[in-house]
Amino acid sequence: MRQTHGNMSRTRIAIQRFRHTYTALSSSAALTRSQFQCSQQHLTRAPLLFHAPRHYSSSPKQDYPTGDFDFKPITGWKKFTVNLKMLTAFPWERLRYGTLLTIKLRGQISDQLNSRFSPGLSLPQICDNFFKATYDPRISGIYLHIDILNCGWAKVEEIRRHILNFRKSGKFVVAYVPSCREKEYYIACACEEIYAPPSAYFSLFGLTVQAPFLRGVLENLGIEPEVERIGKYKSVGDQLTRKTMSEDHHEMLTALLDNIYTNWLDKVSSARGKKREDIENFINKGVYQVERLKEEGFLTDIIYDDEVITRLKERLQVKTDKNLPMVDNRKYSGVRKSTLGLSGGKELIAIIRASGSIRRIESSLSTRSSGIIGEKLIEKIRKVRESNKYKAAIIRIDSPGGDALASDLMWREIRLLAASKPVIASMSDVAASGGYYMAMGAGVIVAESLTLTGSIGVVTGKFNLGKLYEKIGFNKEIISRGRYAELRAAEQRSLRPDEAELFSKSAQHAYKQFRDKAALSRSMTVDKMEEVAQGRVWTGKDAASHGLVDAIGGLSRAVAIAKLKANIPLDRQVTVLELSRPSPSLPEILRGLGKI
Repeated sequence: MRQTHGNMSRTRIAIQRFRHTYTALSSSAALTRSQFQCSQQHLTRAPLLFHAPRHYSSSPKQDYPTGDFDFKPITGWKKFTVNLKMLTAFPWERLRYGTLLTIKLRGQISDQLNSRFSPGLSLPQICDNFFKATYDPRISGIYLHIDILNCGWAKVEEIRRHILNFRKSGKFVVAYVPSCREKEYYIACACEEIYAPPSAYFSLFGLTVQAPFLRGVLENLGIEPEVERIGKYKSVGDQLTRKTMSEDHHEMLTALLDNIYTNWLDKVSSARGKKREDIENFINKGVYQVERLKEEGFLTDIIYDDEVITRLKERLQVKTDKNLPMVDNRKYSGVRKSTLGLSGGKELIAIIRASGSIRRIESSLSTRSSGIIGEKLIEKIRKVRESNKYKAAIIRIDSPGGDALASDLMWREIRLLAASKPVIASMSDVAASGGYYMAMGAGVIVAESLTLTGSIGVVTGKFNLGKLYEKIGFNKEIISRGRYAELRAAEQRSLRPDEAELFSKSAQHAYKQFRDKAALSRSMTVDKMEEVAQGRVWTGKDAASHGLVDAIGGLSRAVAIAKLKANIPLDRQVTVLELSRPSPSLPEILRGLGKI
């Protein structure tokens, strides 16, 4: 639950959302320069259902295919047919040979598939364009403009992987970074060349983790939080009841930060041909001058964008008085894979994307990008289960959790699907609390090494607003029938001892459901699961070592494992069919047409 102390209206909204709910809350920390946020998950009681056992094992000791990219150029008759297709393609698919694909990586990157007319960045479309450009004979290289990003490390890792895959084709990738921190440089160092303007903002100073605490603010407002925490690492309850970080909270955040920082040092040092100690020493010098970065080998050169274009013209043998043929990321999204002979095989693997916070039903105020709607996702899951054309399914998850009833219902449907065909869970930036709840219904779980996952725990809480009401002169009287009728209505007083006992028992019950289902899904004993639960958030790498995740990798590895489980030869092409393909709204179409 992320709050701004100076904005009391946001604090009030957060209080209203938290009141009288059971919450399975993931870590509240926000990493500056490596922003990660695990938001709250409202946890209500749900029936314990242990049916539809998997038809294959999910043992974490099993060796799975890596899904590594192996570039094979198109030759012979297929090359001729591809050239013919490009000549007869739709007008918006036609490009000149020697075209440069330009991609601006900046701001928010969604894990959802956007429509062609959507202005936002979509990870599936970015990766799709990299893949198409690898084989497109008209694309000579890629020019990346990298600016400050607002996404997690898993998405950054996926993009970096696609840059390295693209370079296997022999084509080049050049990066231009006017503003750069750790995430941006992590992507840039995978490119062949890195350029920056003389006035570039560079701040490779390391990573920090922050944990905000609201107890002092609530005291000033006259609000008393009453919190029952199940799981010693469940830190959002600490946000409300403490003014400082607990030892357990500190332990968890330190482990997460160390994982991210170590990974960054290892990958950057390898990419730049330096020792890890040299990279760390350079960071500790607090260098901000781009001249020093160039001297130390972090940059190729310090020049402006137009000068980079001039160099690219020379590289592609384009006359200086002529325009360099370029196509941007959005327009190139309109080029179909079939036009490039990349339509895939006959076997179909469905991919169902689940991104955002979880809700059971769609409210009248929700938008198409407002997160996971349980009843809609269940429809897609059932569609795949009831169809014989899909050989396997991938549930792509990028969610910190949400409504636990919805999570449980989706878990049930995923588990039923896994009883009829292979189901692989592929984790993006975060799959914690309800996000992990969904994943554990799959037969195999794949995560990036820095995916945030786990958070199997519960916090139950309400607010006593009595002192606040006194301050503002507000009064509320209640007439009730039933011993516990006022449990959710009497926010002007503290819980009675019997009410507090019921609160605690309900939270314990909810936690045991979550923990026991996780133990069943991961083929662990309850005692073993208890050791890795307790509300702790893990990186994907550590989650794999503790049995919460089966394999480390991105979507390509999930596809390879799906093929293995569906008895499809690994060298055979398959068609991965998106079931969450959006329909563009009229404003998006009009806005998009204006940019063509």
